[in-house]
Amino acid sequence: MFAVSMFAASLSERDQAFIGKRASWWAFQKPVRHAVPASTDAWVRTPVDAFLFEALTSKGLTPSPELPREQLLRRVTLDLTGLPPSTEDVDAFLSDRSPDAYTKVVDRLLAAPRYGERWAMRWLDVVRYADTNGFEIDAERANAWRYRDYVIGSFNQDKPYDRFVREQIAGDEIWPGNSEALIATGFLRAGPEHLVAGNQDEEMNRQEVLTEMSTIVGSSMLGLTVQCARCHNHKFDPIPQSDHYRLQAVFAATVGKDVSYATDREKQASDAAAKAHKGRLDPIEKAIKAIEAPYKKQLEDEKTLGLDADHRTALGIPKDKRTKEQEVLAKEAHEQIEPTWDEVLALVPADLKAKRAELRRQMHAIDLEAPAPSPEAYAVANLDKAADTHILKVGDHKNKLDLVPAGLPQVLVGPDAAFPQTPFGRRKALAEWLASKDNPLTARVMVNRIWQFRFGVGLVATPNDFGMLGARPTNAKLLDWLADEFVERGFSVKAIDRLIVTSSAYRQSAASDVVRAKVDPDNKLYWRMNRRRLEGEAIRDSVLAASGALNLKMGGPSVKPPIEPEVYDLIFSEFERDNLWPLAKDPTEAFRRSIYLINKRTTRLPMFANFDQPDAMTSCAARSVSTHSLQALTMMNSEFMRVQSKKFAERLTRACGGLKQDCVMRQAYRIALARKPTVVEGRLAREFFKAGGVVEDFALALLNRNEFVYVP
Repeated sequence: MFAVSMFAASLSERDQAFIGKRASWWAFQKPVRHAVPASTDAWVRTPVDAFLFEALTSKGLTPSPELPREQLLRRVTLDLTGLPPSTEDVDAFLSDRSPDAYTKVVDRLLAAPRYGERWAMRWLDVVRYADTNGFEIDAERANAWRYRDYVIGSFNQDKPYDRFVREQIAGDEIWPGNSEALIATGFLRAGPEHLVAGNQDEEMNRQEVLTEMSTIVGSSMLGLTVQCARCHNHKFDPIPQSDHYRLQAVFAATVGKDVSYATDREKQASDAAAKAHKGRLDPIEKAIKAIEAPYKKQLEDEKTLGLDADHRTALGIPKDKRTKEQEVLAKEAHEQIEPTWDEVLALVPADLKAKRAELRRQMHAIDLEAPAPSPEAYAVANLDKAADTHILKVGDHKNKLDLVPAGLPQVLVGPDAAFPQTPFGRRKALAEWLASKDNPLTARVMVNRIWQFRFGVGLVATPNDFGMLGARPTNAKLLDWLADEFVERGFSVKAIDRLIVTSSAYRQSAASDVVRAKVDPDNKLYWRMNRRRLEGEAIRDSVLAASGALNLKMGGPSVKPPIEPEVYDLIFSEFERDNLWPLAKDPTEAFRRSIYLINKRTTRLPMFANFDQPDAMTSCAARSVSTHSLQALTMMNSEFMRVQSKKFAERLTRACGGLKQDCVMRQAYRIALARKPTVVEGRLAREFFKAGGVVEDFALALLNRNEFVYVP
């Protein structure tokens, strides 16, 4: 106790001594709006170009040539929508020779609903969104998809980023009764949660939830690794251990809760539909139980004989006459004698087993028609009382040190900043501070993400870490100017996106150059565009777009696509195997955009896993890009690619009115690569067909082109 008291008495002084000179780090200073460098060079179209041109010329470098128009259209369409341009889009752009032809394309793409779907994929990576909890059971979250749809809608609406931040941290507190703001708080529950049966250390579980909440706020919105101060003062950044727990205390009264926002009429209609659905299922379920009952009873009797005397005796005593000890013994006895489904099924005769299988098929068919429940938000709520928050020795919830109040990082607000201590209002205060124009990090972190999304790497190459171990900005003046411009333009993501993609810098070729590379081998000065491969989701969506099978339906519960038997076995090896991965009645649901497919933490779909989809257990600021044989095998041999190449071939032959080889070749290149084939490519295609090659194989080969999976 003496040591703890001494620690408490000197906590503030120690914190300030620890922060010390590190408070002068660039990221903790308010952005300065530098004057846009003057330039008369024709290459400088936007302020972005002016800052980059100044840096390039200071090193004796010049920019790279602009992309040809077809490739530029393909680049900006893939970047802003995640889909390739249609042949109609290509024809319209090439025929429009007006000076603003390209900016008109940009404005059309920014206004397209596909824009929000594309942006949401990146944001969901950062907040580690998935449709399941993770860990051993990895159970599905019935209402989590509403947060995903909220994110898509927010980017499509160009919701001001400061509002976007406020809604996700404290939408329920700031806008009570607003269902969209309530759904937004799913941000705080987007990460993994360890929910399993059996004896649990509830205090430890609660500590993990609070750590998840504070960590994601730090990494996604502040670009700080506050989690590194969980067990001790941060080794490098001016974040004392107390700051980690101050931020955690903001959420001390916050709990996850599925909150209904249905009207009374919606609830009544939902209850009536659920009752009718249950009425259809009940007789089938009773019939199945009737078949199983005698064999289940047989197994229970056999297992009861194997119990020890105490458990058997407790089981035989009526429930209302058992002592507490006998209640425990009886519960253990029930667990020991309960037969598993496969034990029961092993005893059922073949004729009854076939009848049971038919009944289960009927049950699953009815299940596919289950009515949607009344709407609920996967959200958070406040408790009436906030638990005390302690600094934890080495992060151990059993080793409590000082009590700390809810608060903000001291390096940014000082040691004596006022902060609400009542349970209701803490998250609101955090949200308002995060969204403030005076916060030096929020705008910087977001414009850096926008830049990273368009150029492949941020001006700060570590988007989740603006601390002392993170990368320094490659162009600090430009970063600060963009951050200030972001605020001045009402925190509009689309405004910054438009500024970037209309710049000359963005329009550059990605081709390397030996001379320039010697001066700037990592392209930190942006003398060319960085070469970027599409993510697995964008590759899949592009394949569907090429085949003509893409279903552009938006929103709703996540879809389960067909999966390979080996993946099914991996997920469900311990359970009865029928209908544990139910497919939609409408087969075209499986061809929706990848963002609407179920994202399961423990088992990712092979195409996505092979192309580096993150596991959603931690925040992913930038996906890794690997190259290995499984990628080629997926693109050449998977069932998905076989089906889609066949559909692509059918599309080509329909468009050409039959197997007209030259027409098929030209159409294939236009659809898949948004360009005409070269002379050499035309000759090779004709030789392929002359040698007996079929359209389906030709289509598959085009979808496997390096050019198809890379942004130009």
